[in-house]
Amino acid sequence: MLYIKLNIRSQALKRRVPVVRKFRNTKFVMLFVALGIPLILTHPALATDGNVTQVESFIKSVIKVVSGLAGLVATGFFVAGGFGYITSSGNPEHLEKSKHTLLYSGIGLSIVIAAFIISNIVTDLATSAFGN
Repeated sequence: MLYIKLNIRSQALKRRVPVVRKFRNTKFVMLFVALGIPLILTHPALATDGNVTQVESFIKSVIKVVSGLAGLVATGFFVAGGFGYITSSGNPEHLEKSKHTLLYSGIGLSIVIAAFIISNIVTDLATSAFGN
């Protein structure tokens, strides 16, 4: 009888102990890389004159950086959601959380792609309307 009580108590204590997050440094490195790569890969476009083409190239560069950053973040969420989906091991809560992560990252990525396309269309229309 005493053994059963101790066993139940130890199981209850196991559930209350917070799980130590593994790979905390890995998340930091992934965030650093995701934030740093778009800044390194794009060339600076500084608008010094009142010339429309320089302003246009500056805006296009900013849009490319933001789209690249959002794409990297969405890719990271796809990887995290897929990893959670694979390692859920039958836990329905963890499985639903991973499905939602995959769904929302897909929605976010489609919004970013649509915004990139719309901004390019608006830039081309503005350039053709106002000239170079």
